[in-house]
Amino acid sequence: MRVAQRLDDPVSVTRAEPKTPTEASVEQGFFAPVRGSLAGIIGLSVLGAVTGVVPFIAIVELARTLLPAVSGGWIDVGRVWLIVAVAVVALFVSFGAAFASGLVSHLADARLQHSLRGRIVGHLRRLPLGWFDRRASGTVRKLVENDVNALHQLVAHAIHDVVTAVTVPAVSLVYLFVVQWQLALAALVPLVVTAILYPVLMRGGAEKYRQYDESTAALSEATVEFVHGIAVVKRFGQVGRSHRRYRDQTKQYSRFVAEWTRETATMFTVIEIITSPVVVLVWLLAAGLWLVGAGVAAPIDVLPGLLMGLGLTGPLLKLGSSAQFLRDATKAQASLSGFFALSPVPPPDEPSIPQGRGVVFDNLSFSYDGEHRVLHGITATCAPGTVTALVGASGSGKSTLAKLVPRFYDAESGTVAIGGADVAQVPAAKLYRSVGFVFQDVQLLRASLRENIRLTRPDAAAEEVEAAARAAQIHDRIERFERGYDAVVGEDANLSGGEAQRVTIARALLADAPVLVLDEATAFADPDSEAAIQRALSTLAADRTVLVVAHRLHTITGADQILVLDDGRIAESGTHTQLVAAGGQYARMWSDYQDNHTRTFPEGAQA
Repeated sequence: MRVAQRLDDPVSVTRAEPKTPTEASVEQGFFAPVRGSLAGIIGLSVLGAVTGVVPFIAIVELARTLLPAVSGGWIDVGRVWLIVAVAVVALFVSFGAAFASGLVSHLADARLQHSLRGRIVGHLRRLPLGWFDRRASGTVRKLVENDVNALHQLVAHAIHDVVTAVTVPAVSLVYLFVVQWQLALAALVPLVVTAILYPVLMRGGAEKYRQYDESTAALSEATVEFVHGIAVVKRFGQVGRSHRRYRDQTKQYSRFVAEWTRETATMFTVIEIITSPVVVLVWLLAAGLWLVGAGVAAPIDVLPGLLMGLGLTGPLLKLGSSAQFLRDATKAQASLSGFFALSPVPPPDEPSIPQGRGVVFDNLSFSYDGEHRVLHGITATCAPGTVTALVGASGSGKSTLAKLVPRFYDAESGTVAIGGADVAQVPAAKLYRSVGFVFQDVQLLRASLRENIRLTRPDAAAEEVEAAARAAQIHDRIERFERGYDAVVGEDANLSGGEAQRVTIARALLADAPVLVLDEATAFADPDSEAAIQRALSTLAADRTVLVVAHRLHTITGADQILVLDDGRIAESGTHTQLVAAGGQYARMWSDYQDNHTRTFPEGAQA
């Protein structure tokens, strides 16, 4: 039994099958193309950090070598030159390692982005159409851009920064312990205090970050909604109401950020004071003077602690910004893992090719989540070359039934067959050549009108494209653009909703699929556009088997068969005349429809 793809869960698409590969193996596979480079980045970062500390150690050692000369002591000139030489070499090595680390990290990042984006696009091609049906383009954009860019920050920057931030203090402490271990212990005090306070500061941080993400997303949604809908709300005098939601979300976001800031400000201030260079210097100077006074250390031995101790806290503070990169990268990994764990459309067990144009629903049942059925035992036949209309109240299942024909989803039980072939056993490429569909949600690419029409047949000749546009009642409009068919949608070709719909009809005409699914293609068209679309659809439907979903009942009165759906079941079927005469649900719908569309305004009410 095949279970329908689950679309309300961003991680799981198919309930019946386990995720393959597992999310853990997927995450490990993210970095497979750059695993060697990552090791190189870490190694070069360690080398650069260690050699970067050496010049500071050299300054300390030079001071310890030269200061005795102040009191008339002897200077070891050879040691001085050796220290200088080591410092110079270390400086060049440090610069070279830092450059090489940056180069390797960005090359690795480029390979990773290329690999990930290729995998994302490849996986998108194998996903069921239903996954896209319930997701905005922003979901795909987030995967391809935001999530991949989050891993860019990790590979190109965060790894180097984290390794450096840990290595520099570690090397400095090792040197201090070798020179004067008591002062090294004193240098650890600010670090230990910070390590104790930071978990207190971040208590509940995961929940706060979750709330922050939710608040940011809500504000972004309210902003986009307000900006996109400003023309409509101004037209109907609802600017105040529309702006209220945006204003409320802004206030909610501001209150949350202000509250979180107040909760953490004191602790952050304390940590910044403890780790500030001035406080660390005063603390180490006091500790050094105490050690000298106690006879534990010589004055010259305090110098390493003063110089090296200042460099202990600075790098660690940079871990804060790197932690944000790591957090974003972790979220991106989880998002990408969930995406790659989505089950693709299963290949046919016994591939078959449609041998005709008829569509048959055989005891078909379907649910989106595997639990709540939206279609129950649908059995119907759409004879070749006929028009079958699906009508019913909102939520009755008519659009869902239509979308099972091009296999947007797989049935829970029963079958959908085209030309005697179960659509689940028809190879995807052949299925999409056999079924054309025109929906109310028009999607045009930011490309030329010619390319948009050719989308289903990239090799179509210019004459065929023009013929399809003429049949779709859009040729004359295209010719009025300065660049004609070469005009780019969204740039020099701005189309109304009805015009864009006719471009998609031209696309379907060019595909010349024997079966056609129309889902409320004229639902939101103005009267002029509707008339043009209806003429185009009449041309498109000729000699094809058509399944049409309609809210405007007058558009399907001539259908060969009307299926009336109610709560996922076929309540009635027949022609318009038969159903009206039967006096059932369709007759009531038709009566209500006529009342609503023949109602006149009271005298004096006309504009």
